[in-house]
Amino acid sequence: MESVVRGVLWIHVLAGSVALVVAPVALLTAKGGPTHRRWGKVYFWAMAVVAASALVVGYWRSILFLELVAIFSFYAALSGYRVLFRKRPDLGQRAGLLDWIAASITLAASASLLALGILKPTPRFQELSTVAVIFGLVGLTIAGLDVWRFLSPPTERMAWWYRHMANMIGSYLAAVTAFSVVNFTFLPTTVRWLWPTVIGSPLIALWITYYKLRFNKPAPTPDPT
Repeated sequence: MESVVRGVLWIHVLAGSVALVVAPVALLTAKGGPTHRRWGKVYFWAMAVVAASALVVGYWRSILFLELVAIFSFYAALSGYRVLFRKRPDLGQRAGLLDWIAASITLAASASLLALGILKPTPRFQELSTVAVIFGLVGLTIAGLDVWRFLSPPTERMAWWYRHMANMIGSYLAAVTAFSVVNFTFLPTTVRWLWPTVIGSPLIALWITYYKLRFNKPAPTPDPT
């Protein structure tokens, strides 16, 4: 069985590498264009494989922390993808069963991550208590806000755009975090886990602010002459 787990681990590494490479392509190409859509889908499914393989490895090696983080990390990508199907809530594009199930699982996983980070019942949670608490809070925030939007869809025309890009970039931060944890061994453990979130979260906020200002910029008044 260990050989099977090692094989799944290699799949995990390969899918993570694909996600790391293709995400910038989708991010830097014209939004809504064929290149953006194509590589965005490749990225999403690569992250799905990353999460599924992490759950398998975490289960067989009894690493609960890895399983909970995998759920919270993939939900950002799933939420960012699924919001594309809810662009027009005024036309009946509302949250479906998959959205509710995914958000509920993520809320439970994130709450567990937060509680275990506070209680520190195992050596792993003692070592990564700060990481568990922060990731738990982030997961609760992302899934909790989604549930709020399911119940009360936003009326802002481009709300789906902000949520799509914020969550997709957020999920990419999770991929960068995994790369950092494995490769940046010269850094303290907590720093390896958290620097992408600490640096990336303000950048996402600035990005959203930029596009809100851009989209809400008044149209120029026609010259009467």
